[in-house]
Amino acid sequence: MFLLWIPAFVTVVQGFSPFNLQTQRKEIPVHYSSSGDIVDKDNNLEVAEDDLEIQWDLFKKHHAKGSYKGVWTSYDYIGDVIDETIASVNLDYDESDDSIMQTHTIVVGAKKADCATCFDSFETKVLPVAKYTQQELRKTRLGSVGMINGPTLLRSGAMATELVLSYGDGRVRVVFQHAPVWPAHVEPGSGPPSGLKLFRTMVSREATRDKPPTFESEAENPPSDDDPIFFRGVPPFKWHMEWAGTSWTWGPQAGNRGWQVERMEEVDAWHGRPTGDGPNVWNLRLPGGVMLQCPRIVSNDETGIFRIAWLPRNEILLRLEAGVMALQPMLMEDDTLVSFYPPTLAALRCDLMKKTGELPDLPKFLKHEEEEAIKPKSDEEFNNTLNEDENDENNDSGLDAVRAALKL
Repeated sequence: MFLLWIPAFVTVVQGFSPFNLQTQRKEIPVHYSSSGDIVDKDNNLEVAEDDLEIQWDLFKKHHAKGSYKGVWTSYDYIGDVIDETIASVNLDYDESDDSIMQTHTIVVGAKKADCATCFDSFETKVLPVAKYTQQELRKTRLGSVGMINGPTLLRSGAMATELVLSYGDGRVRVVFQHAPVWPAHVEPGSGPPSGLKLFRTMVSREATRDKPPTFESEAENPPSDDDPIFFRGVPPFKWHMEWAGTSWTWGPQAGNRGWQVERMEEVDAWHGRPTGDGPNVWNLRLPGGVMLQCPRIVSNDETGIFRIAWLPRNEILLRLEAGVMALQPMLMEDDTLVSFYPPTLAALRCDLMKKTGELPDLPKFLKHEEEEAIKPKSDEEFNNTLNEDENDENNDSGLDAVRAALKL
């Protein structure tokens, strides 16, 4: 039996979207022609040409800003750091031929200066990645300030899905990698895989600054009000606010659609539920207001939802979701062959939200509980507490057992 990947298109049901949009919203137009008029959605060719123009404009506006320096941190399945690399993603726009060249600059060695007036030196290596044009964006899909690359099959057989959010001079970029897995009783490679399991996640906080963002660099040169602060304390309750703004959605059939979100409902506020809404959700919450979610295992039973939420500022919330379909079987005339469609992007959603107020109940309740917990007690209250503990017959503190053991 052979496993075969065949490039093909996956048919998606009209109007399909795996995301929750159960919130107070109204649609706003995002289809425009070069003259600024709303494009007739019944004209498929015109919409297709307009889509390329929109995608290219978003790429240039939010991402092709130069060299994004950062620390690429890789995590394993249980969330431990397994590797860190100082590198940069270079997205340089060439106005002469209207193209964007992407290269990666990797630090492969460094020398520490031994005097106060000297500078550290770094040995770098530049790797060419891709050249983009309006007609050739590869597997890149953009929506508002978000960008998704992939899903892409690597030479190793793993699937890589990259999610990027941009704000000011900075970005948060995440690459999820899933590898084929087989049931426990099946020898790996002897048949088709049962799913794709997450084994590696790379996160990069990057910015077009002189140095990669670190706690020390941001303390030395504080970012402007329009740029993100990557290394700052973000208490959990900062996620639980009243949010309103805009939402950009895309699907292969529905195309680009814009929504004005007047108020985000609780069911839609997945950023406030770090562990997700099901057992198949892998999650990682990082300092500085970054939260990640993705499927532990991607299978053909359901669309895998990949998510990133980011608080670049306490009053700004950015979210990006990607629906990925993988291991979709193909009908083959030869029963000895098992083949799958390549993984595809089934849907995209990007939210740009601003804080409009406090939640009416939750923050006040938490604040009240915190104040009561840290409020100092008077001597009388403290003695009453001790007396209540001594008189409580059901209080099992273990002291009796210790005293009994000392008497032996």
